[in-house]
Amino acid sequence: MSTPRRLGRRLIQLYAGLALYGASSALLVEAGLGLEPWNVLHQGLAELTGLTIGVVSIVVGAAVLLLWIPLRQRPGLGTVSNVFVVGLAMDGTLALVPDPHTLTVRVPLLLAGIVLNGAATGLYIAASFGPGPRDGLMTGLHRRTGRSIRLLRTGIEVAVVLTGFLLGGTVGVGTVLYAVAIGPLAQLFLRRFAVPPAPGRSTVVAGTTPQGAILRS
Repeated sequence: MSTPRRLGRRLIQLYAGLALYGASSALLVEAGLGLEPWNVLHQGLAELTGLTIGVVSIVVGAAVLLLWIPLRQRPGLGTVSNVFVVGLAMDGTLALVPDPHTLTVRVPLLLAGIVLNGAATGLYIAASFGPGPRDGLMTGLHRRTGRSIRLLRTGIEVAVVLTGFLLGGTVGVGTVLYAVAIGPLAQLFLRRFAVPPAPGRSTVVAGTTPQGAILRS
């Protein structure tokens, strides 16, 4: 694959993946059966502040990105794009999708949200434009402390889930199902959307990728 075509494919994958990630997270919100860990926190903060969950996601993402400075993490195009695109896509989807009232609608929304989230994760990771702020925090802490990514991921996500739950975020069967399914789904789609390697490195690619942080769950 030629370099311009490869770059074009990677950019499409990056932004399609991030937009789909935000949309899939919105489906989990609409299902009301439990959110992924960070969105439990985002929803709780949204309840507290009156902001939309998408705006809270952007604010939290930017705050987490600041924690990269002492960890000496280097953001990429995907890192900065992640902060804004996911939150905007989430709010946009929530504005378009009507509120479901029955389990016959909410359960399919939950399942669709989880599968689409796995596809979105595979898309944007395979684009190799750098980790999202939250994944980069885990890999940065791993490098600085020597602790395993599995331990750091678990500790951070337990903390954000508990905090979000205390603030009013939704924890339920969807939270558990997401935790169990997202690793295998992301790995499946990561292989499916892998971009053929090319010699050299892009100047907008960060030095690390979040694959370990997401797939070693």
